Amino acid sequence: MSSPTEGASETHDREAGSKRGAENLVLLSLAAATLAAVAFGVLVIVLPDTQLLGLALGGSLALLGVAAVVAGQKIVPQEIAIEERTDFGERQPASEVVEMVRDAERGVSRRRLLVGAAGASGAALGAAALVPAVALGPKVGETIAQTPWSRGRRVVDSQDRPITADDVQVGAMLSGFPEGATRREFGASIVIVKVPPGELEISARMRADAPEGVLAFSKICPHAGCAVAIYRHPLYEPTTERPALVCPCHYSTFDVRRGGTLEFGPAGRDLPQLPLELNAARELVATGDFVGQIGPSYLGVRK
Repeated sequence: MSSPTEGASETHDREAGSKRGAENLVLLSLAAATLAAVAFGVLVIVLPDTQLLGLALGGSLALLGVAAVVAGQKIVPQEIAIEERTDFGERQPASEVVEMVRDAERGVSRRRLLVGAAGASGAALGAAALVPAVALGPKVGETIAQTPWSRGRRVVDSQDRPITADDVQVGAMLSGFPEGATRREFGASIVIVKVPPGELEISARMRADAPEGVLAFSKICPHAGCAVAIYRHPLYEPTTERPALVCPCHYSTFDVRRGGTLEFGPAGRDLPQLPLELNAARELVATGDFVGQIGPSYLGVRK
């Protein structure tokens, strides 16, 4: 080891020894960050409310930041060292470097506990970041080959009550579901409207699928997959606009008088119709699956 030449000076200022209160604050912040990250993962599955998800994830990140700042300021030894060197290239012995690294750990009374808490918080936050993948829904190919609708399946409302032709009024829109099927299944929900039969501008086959002017369509907009949730039906004179179903996301508009034909917007296809018939109790019953491909307009589904 070479020693500094005559006239060289060395300044060393070191503060070591963290306060128990600072360590407690870091541990509490890390524990709270872990709980907030776990809460985010649970909320994604159980209650995917946007505001609650934002509070949970944002709170976890904020608490990790608090822990990092306090640890850096109050727990990690603060050291200032200025050493003049006379010859570039001189190196301290390896043993002295190792001793300096080990010396940085001194003064932290619960180092393993702090490191473990930090690791748990990081793991929880990483796992929470992966949880939203389960909320992407079922994997689908280029086309949706099967839906829960089939011949003979009755149409029910949100309370599992059969919907009759008399329940559907001109100018109103109802939501329907397949009886006995899971409502969250892709393609399950439909929208139902009624048009006076004399105003329909559809083929004879489509008329047969719309008893007494009652038409049912897939609720999935054939653009980006949003829910068709608006029924535009003018109630005043002059009624210049035609009744139409509208997707509120990008305003794709479908003319119900012409069987869901695309009238406006970025959707790549018409709105698929579900063929219906009435049973002896005048209840709406599906006679098969959708006429036309359901789902968003991507790749081969656009055709």
